[in-house]
Amino acid sequence: QIQLVESGGGLVQPGGSLRLSCVASGRTFSTNTYAMGWFRQAPGKEREFVATIRWEVSRVYYADSVNGRFIISRDNAKNTVYLQMNDLKPEDTAVYYCARSTFFSLTTHSDQDQYDVWGQGTQVTVSS
Repeated sequence: QIQLVESGGGLVQPGGSLRLSCVASGRTFSTNTYAMGWFRQAPGKEREFVATIRWEVSRVYYADSVNGRFIISRDNAKNTVYLQMNDLKPEDTAVYYCARSTFFSLTTHSDQDQYDVWGQGTQVTVSS
């Protein structure tokens, strides 16, 4: 019922920036969403947590690998979450997914099992 669509991925040079967007649709999205997260998965690797934002209070949480470089934000009126990616590094290359959670936990917000709806992903490639 809930659908998430990511966009904004592409090829960028090291040190460059990209902004990813994730637009949600569905009648129950606004009432049932407590947090939105970004995850990423590189070829041959497990999906890993990047960042999450609480939907109502806008508190943000980041993985250590991106903290200080990435900024997650949201526009509740547009049912959209963003990931501003700055100072990109080759190790940031991955497919980036947005995901929805119907609850939030300070201890489990980085656990992908907490998120019940996922987008199709958008490719981010950081290379010269």
